[in-house]
Amino acid sequence: MKQNKIQYKIFLILLVFAVQSCTGNFEDINRNPYEVTKDEMKRDGYNVGASLIALQGVVVPLETNYHQLQVGLAGMEFAGYTASEHDWTAKFSTYNPPANWNLVGFNDAISRIFPPYFEIQTLTDDPVALALATLFKVAAMHQVTDTYGPIPYAKIGILGGLTAPYDSQEAVYTKMLEELDEVIDVLTLNRSLVAFNGKYDNVYLGAVEKWVKYANSLKLRMAIRLSYVKPDLARQVAEQAVGHEIGVITSIADNALLKNITQNPIEQQVVSYSDMDAGADIVSYMNGYDDPRRAVYFTESSSGGYAGLRGGTDYNQKICIEDRSSSCIYSLPKIGVTDPLMWMNAAEVAFLKAEGAWRGWNMGGTAKELYEQGITLSFQQHGLAAAANNYITSTATPAAYVDPMGVAANNFGPYSTVQIKWNDAGDFEENLERIITQKWIAIFPLGNEAWAEFRRTGYPKLAPVVLNKSGGAVPVGAFAKRLAFSSREYTENGDNVRAAIGLLGGPDNMGTKLWWDKKN
Repeated sequence: MKQNKIQYKIFLILLVFAVQSCTGNFEDINRNPYEVTKDEMKRDGYNVGASLIALQGVVVPLETNYHQLQVGLAGMEFAGYTASEHDWTAKFSTYNPPANWNLVGFNDAISRIFPPYFEIQTLTDDPVALALATLFKVAAMHQVTDTYGPIPYAKIGILGGLTAPYDSQEAVYTKMLEELDEVIDVLTLNRSLVAFNGKYDNVYLGAVEKWVKYANSLKLRMAIRLSYVKPDLARQVAEQAVGHEIGVITSIADNALLKNITQNPIEQQVVSYSDMDAGADIVSYMNGYDDPRRAVYFTESSSGGYAGLRGGTDYNQKICIEDRSSSCIYSLPKIGVTDPLMWMNAAEVAFLKAEGAWRGWNMGGTAKELYEQGITLSFQQHGLAAAANNYITSTATPAAYVDPMGVAANNFGPYSTVQIKWNDAGDFEENLERIITQKWIAIFPLGNEAWAEFRRTGYPKLAPVVLNKSGGAVPVGAFAKRLAFSSREYTENGDNVRAAIGLLGGPDNMGTKLWWDKKN
């Protein structure tokens, strides 16, 4: 990165000066340039900390309206996690969103991520702060590229504003993986440091070694995403992440959770906005599996048990809008006002390794071992460790869905017969479906990640939307592959967005596949 090279040259000049003025101090002369002194950690602490907090708030959007239109009404519904009972006739889930909905996950994301990122560049030369800023930028922007495809990224400049040429998604991934390697190197050198107090780090309270594990885990997630488009590179990057001296997240104690929040955006969408019911897909899978995590994830319906709403419907009646505190005919996501916002958990990482192992990569265990580890970690996370063994050996299958409102057109399936218990004799697709299905359940409510993995693998098998209003952009019975670029881009960054359509390789609509979406 040009900015980093400039900073590094400045550092070398300062280092030469230090050598000339205090050559008797061997320890100072030989200090690694990426290590941080206590005095450096204090420098510009407040302003740097405020910018880091701002960046943490966009990895998974903390602000409710931002989360709603980037995740809640998009990724979570596309992934089968939730559905909306609002009577809107234009929305993401029916593939005809209003034009202004597309700009939030694109323009708002970029305008929230890059200003604090560049602000940190001007405030400090502290390598740990700079590395964390880059890590948060990558963690947030990889969701943007996985939603839209080509995006402005490497060419966004501190003096050039936020209108910039687009990079292909391949170029974005290449750049992000390079940045993650730089971040991991810097943080590993400072692994024993407590970089910031909890005031400036609401995830790991400044524990740098935990940030190394998260960075490696994010690298592993992105490597797996490349499994069909760049399989050799995917294996190389995944094995680097898992084989790193500090490694990836393996314990629920290292789950990446944004804490110390006053308003969980998902809770507000469920209760205050009345935007979210439990999705028919995930509830049907969990009902069939008799999954004890249902009681953690969802409220019971008024008819008893758990019932989801099928996605892509237009309801003219508001079934449970007026009083979300009482029992509703559809289950609701069960999330408290101050509950932490999950970025990544140990269960996801175990399932990522399980898939890698199933592909023949060196992931430190067999696919079966890592798959069962993922289930166990998820059950531990939700206080259900004692129930994990029975679940792992279950031969149950997903349940069919019957709409509790009695709308027969909404009924389906089941679309899958995949069992929980690992099948040593199973073919590649059978056990891949098993891995992805259990990961999908375990990472709830990470809607954007679940949607990306559904597009990459075709799993879990989901019900098509009831009403497809895409006008043919998304074939009937098929699923949304991306979001279209925002109308603001066409008016404010027109030449660049039109050039980006060439990088996209198809029309700018919800039916065009992303670069890594190469599985037949």
